[in-house]
Amino acid sequence: MNESYDVVIVGGAVIGSAVAYFLTANPDFTGSVLVVERDPTYAKASTSLSAASIRTQFSNPINVKISQYGSAFIRDFASTMRVEGEAPPDLNFHPGGYLFLANTAEQELVLRENHEVQRACGADVVLWDQEALNRAFPHLRVDDIRLASYGQSGEGWFSNTGLMNGFRAKARAQGADYIADEVVAIGRSGSRVTSVTLKSGAEVRAGTVVNASGPRAALTARMAGLDVPVEPRKRTIFVFDCARTPEGSATVNQGRLPLMIDPSGVWCRPEGRFFLTGGVPADDPAVDWDDFEPRHEEFESIVWPALAERSAGFEAIKVVNQWAGHYDFNTLDHNLIVGRHPDVSNFVYANGFSGHGLQQGPAAGRGISELIIYGGFRSLDLSEVGYERVTEGRPFLEKAVI
Repeated sequence: MNESYDVVIVGGAVIGSAVAYFLTANPDFTGSVLVVERDPTYAKASTSLSAASIRTQFSNPINVKISQYGSAFIRDFASTMRVEGEAPPDLNFHPGGYLFLANTAEQELVLRENHEVQRACGADVVLWDQEALNRAFPHLRVDDIRLASYGQSGEGWFSNTGLMNGFRAKARAQGADYIADEVVAIGRSGSRVTSVTLKSGAEVRAGTVVNASGPRAALTARMAGLDVPVEPRKRTIFVFDCARTPEGSATVNQGRLPLMIDPSGVWCRPEGRFFLTGGVPADDPAVDWDDFEPRHEEFESIVWPALAERSAGFEAIKVVNQWAGHYDFNTLDHNLIVGRHPDVSNFVYANGFSGHGLQQGPAAGRGISELIIYGGFRSLDLSEVGYERVTEGRPFLEKAVI
């Protein structure tokens, strides 16, 4: 580790490592990069504990385009991230698609409005009536469904740690330094941050500081006398087995079932011979940064009733595993915050992904690297999701939040 770096990134999971990769991959960047990660096992990182999925079915064009880029990046990941002398990383992408179901007039209107946006961006999404839905996925009970939205390509799930480790390995091969330590203070002189102090006692001078600390984003920002409306929200994921699995029963996509979002908000998707599932808690407060105890009761009270009502295949199921992870929840509008602080221009936010960090990581990492290298976005204009909307109290709303 050096005494000074052009860019210090606080947090080394998928967002921080994506920034490190895109900086060091760009021939126009000749500076130095340090990534500081408090937990080198990444056992409690939001990246590691996520459901690892990607979709283009959003309501805002910028979010659709972010995921379209992410999907293309994942497709080419093995060749892009290959490190000499090592096997290419395999994300094991499953193109299962997403299936949104609507059973109220309001939900139907949202799906139709979202579809217009998605199609205008070139997303491969179709709307189905009850009959078409029943033909495609005959295991579902659809009597109450008014409309369904299905992603035919560009959506699915993949290896979460594979994405993170691929970025990390390539960034390190390209010259980024990684250290296992914790930032405990950030030096600031007027309108600029100047350094970070580590738990080990070292002080590192910094030309730019990138806040990529996930659910701890507000703690990192406060060290610089700043803030960000991000807090940890707990999400419990359950793994279940079926007595009579419906996987393989679809008449589309070679029989594969999609990631289904029930009108209740409960979701599920295949995971090998099992299924992953979860839902939005009835009570959803901020939790302690170290609270990872699963909410076991959610399966019986929220998840299983919705699944059993939706499919006979989900009536007889058994939980075989569960875990809890944290959303880095943006309380302003549930959308990513990517950009410089308007008053402290060398403090850069990459926060508030609210459960979408894996799929939005490639575009966010590229965008932040462009901000640092060129002073502005070059590939995809992410100014709509910049920090300015926070200071102005101007939410950038996204209707399709799970």
